[in-house]
Amino acid sequence: MMLKNKVAVIYGGGGAIGGAVARAFAREGAKVFLTGRRRGAVEAVSKDIVSGGGSAEAADVDALDEQAVDKHLQSVIDKAGRVDISFNAVGISNKKILGVPLVEMDVQQFSLPIAAYTTSYFLTARIAARHMIPNKSGVIMTVTALPARMGSPLNGGYGPAQAAKEALTRDLSYELARRGIRVVSLRPHAIPETSTMKEVFDIKGKASGMTWEQFTGRLASTTHPQRAMTLADIANVAAFVASDKASGMTGTTVNLTMGSLDD
Repeated sequence: MMLKNKVAVIYGGGGAIGGAVARAFAREGAKVFLTGRRRGAVEAVSKDIVSGGGSAEAADVDALDEQAVDKHLQSVIDKAGRVDISFNAVGISNKKILGVPLVEMDVQQFSLPIAAYTTSYFLTARIAARHMIPNKSGVIMTVTALPARMGSPLNGGYGPAQAAKEALTRDLSYELARRGIRVVSLRPHAIPETSTMKEVFDIKGKASGMTWEQFTGRLASTTHPQRAMTLADIANVAAFVASDKASGMTGTTVNLTMGSLDD
């Protein structure tokens, strides 16, 4: 198993991507600590992992609350002795940030995703790094998205937020790599299994007169294999990147857009 006895904290562990990554980490032998603002969602993932023979604990943590993140991570270290992997899959509802042309959008709506996504990633990464530095070992990871690198309409501040997270990944790596800590982002594209894509469809697809089948078909048509990405695709790559097998990978964003975006 690639992550045997590793200690992993998943922020946003009750969401589709966070939950899938947590399950993959647990299958590979990691002790998983899941957090989220909706206790029921993270507990459901935790129970699923435990029922499958894995190790998981759930906690109610707001990843925008510095004290809450710090307190929880200290409790993990008190129980497990250390933290090896910090994975930020925190998201906010698309209904709050998408669907309005930039020229019609107010500054608060534009700034919301930039502040929320970058602050959450910064807080969780910084606090994890402080605990990883004494051990000279650790992996910090997050999830971004195609709009970080490609223009698309009615996204408000979502694209700039993802671009900022990728820049923060590079900066964190530059400062931390010589202290034994790797920092890597994963950039997937359009996973129909997630509630996020269903929200995008409700906001953008329906407005274009498309059915769900037409919407997902259009997404699939932009990829080289002509299929949409799955949660398993990103979870399997996440487990590999978090493992020692990817020891040469840091300061970068893994392109998981299946050809939709050229490097």
